[in-house]
Amino acid sequence: MTIAIVTDSTSDLSPELLSQHGIVSVPLYVLFDGKMHKDGIDLSPQALFDGLRAGKKTPSTSQPSPAEFAEVYRRALETADEVLSIHISGQLSGTVGSARLAAQEFGQRVTVVDTGSVSMGLGMRALRAAQLAREGRSVPEIVSLLERVGREADIRFTVDTLDFLRINGRIGGAAALVGGLLNIKPVLVVRGGRVESGGRVRGHKKAIQDIVDHVRKYVEQHGGARVAFMSTVGGEAFVDEVRAGLGDLSFEDLGNHSIGAVVGTHAGPGTVGATLEPLTA
Repeated sequence: MTIAIVTDSTSDLSPELLSQHGIVSVPLYVLFDGKMHKDGIDLSPQALFDGLRAGKKTPSTSQPSPAEFAEVYRRALETADEVLSIHISGQLSGTVGSARLAAQEFGQRVTVVDTGSVSMGLGMRALRAAQLAREGRSVPEIVSLLERVGREADIRFTVDTLDFLRINGRIGGAAALVGGLLNIKPVLVVRGGRVESGGRVRGHKKAIQDIVDHVRKYVEQHGGARVAFMSTVGGEAFVDEVRAGLGDLSFEDLGNHSIGAVVGTHAGPGTVGATLEPLTA
């Protein structure tokens, strides 16, 4: 029994990782500068932020259509017995809804999973699913294991500026202004399928230290962890700061990952964070 793994571009998995693990990624769309771009294909995060700095209008995003998912499933089922399609939280995007509509055409051969997560929270789940499929696990077994991992998984990140959260309606203009004046850095988490506040600190150093302390506490509580570091354009050096703060802490390091244009539209440049999972389900 062979299982094809499908995800979407908000997983922020690089083309190299997708190819290495045999995962197919369906791109979301970014409407920017009067054109519709495929996330990770037609528009790079660098080009997006350069355009915004030049005064271009803030982009909007949209999910793939059911027809696009159906075509991906059709092709996958030419060589696989089943498809496991793993996606961004339904509370953050309509992507999983499109996938479920498409899956109806294929009966029990396509299973769609709402991870309740985003970015590397989704990406790490897709990587784990691919590994479990290679080990010969069935689709129900994999789904059950992913659900168990999801209950223990964690994402914690901070943004360099509140402006993008304000533009995208995450906070009010007054809060953004006060945050900028007082150098307040929000700490954000993904909880219950949504992006929520995890606290506020004053200044960049304290924001980095908050992430460092959180990773240390998680690893200690779980007796180890799988950890992926993520950043938008301009946040790469901040990942180095987080790593330096972790010192010789022992964990399974899944590397540094760039946040794509769709997720980056809401987070803005200079975002940095860590995604954590237990070692085993």
